Amino acid sequence: MKKLLVLLLIVAPMSLFAQKFGYINSVEIVQVMPEYTKAQNDYQTLQKQYADEYERLGKQFEKERMEYEQAKDSLPAAILQRREKGLQELMTRIQQSEQESYQNLQQVQQAKLGEVNQILNKAIQAVGDAGGYVCVFDVASGIPYISKTLCEDLTEAVKAKLGIKTGAKPAAPAAPAAPANK
Repeated sequence: MKKLLVLLLIVAPMSLFAQKFGYINSVEIVQVMPEYTKAQNDYQTLQKQYADEYERLGKQFEKERMEYEQAKDSLPAAILQRREKGLQELMTRIQQSEQESYQNLQQVQQAKLGEVNQILNKAIQAVGDAGGYVCVFDVASGIPYISKTLCEDLTEAVKAKLGIKTGAKPAAPAAPAAPANK
């Protein structure tokens, strides 16, 4: 019995050391994912559409303001009040449009990045399961230290699982931006 207990005390810690741990750099992977590039392009296209609409509304406001300024000396007060009210309503519409655009862009960006993260997470799980890893850490998440002698870098394996060739160039990161104020 004593020998069995000693054997367990020796074998148990050794079995803990036999477990495999891995790590990845998610930023490095995401930047070369075709889904990320497509998400960026879709986001930038939508952002441009919102900016174009904002610019169109701004030009409409400026045109109506100029017409108002030119005609204000020759029009009756009732017509001037209606035009002023129309200008105020248009300005309110422009401001609401800008806020809605910004919120919609944020929602679209979060949804698209969520889809990219789901694809990445599935690939990480598949690589982890296939390799028998207990844990796969992400160095991009701010983990202060990961022993590179006790953990294996699985970044290239996850890229391969996603069908990404080694040495692929990262896409330029898209920064979320609000429509430009004019």
